[in-house]
Amino acid sequence: MGLAREKPYASIAVKEILDRANVGRSTFYTHFRDKDELLESGIYEMLRSLRARPRTGSLSDRLVAFSLPILEHIADHRRATAAQITREGRAVMHEHLQGVLKTLIADELETATSFGQAEPQISRDLVARHVASTFVLVLDWWLERDVALTAVEIDARFRALVLPTLAVLDLRALRSTRKKFTRQPPFAQT
Repeated sequence: MGLAREKPYASIAVKEILDRANVGRSTFYTHFRDKDELLESGIYEMLRSLRARPRTGSLSDRLVAFSLPILEHIADHRRATAAQITREGRAVMHEHLQGVLKTLIADELETATSFGQAEPQISRDLVARHVASTFVLVLDWWLERDVALTAVEIDARFRALVLPTLAVLDLRALRSTRKKFTRQPPFAQT
């Protein structure tokens, strides 16, 4: 992350990463294909504690559980360092963050449907893309405008944008589950 504050992401060479981390080339390439894979690995590492948490709450709650911890992490780092990542570097990092979030959200949707909740009417991939891209949109808005709002306030804005859509999925899942387990009265003959 330090290098991303010093120069554009595209111009950071793997050798510079190796020198900064005091890691050998063969060690790096044993674990990572390139600097992009290293970046994604760092994002997964940051989010690992979220995946270890028990899955509680509604499907909507589980799908956005990542938001506040990420925003708090970013807020802490913004206060700790005066140097900002370049716009281009931030765009690359947010693109990778969005991809990782899309995967994690799609996995959560897959888990929910395999544990008895109904398959959503909208494709899992589309829901995952919607939530991940909206999160990155809100994050970019917060960082680019340097808005004086806390992580909790930004999280509330993100949730206000996505929870209405996710609530529809929860309601459909509940209706579908209820239909499976309750006897429906026969249609009246006319």
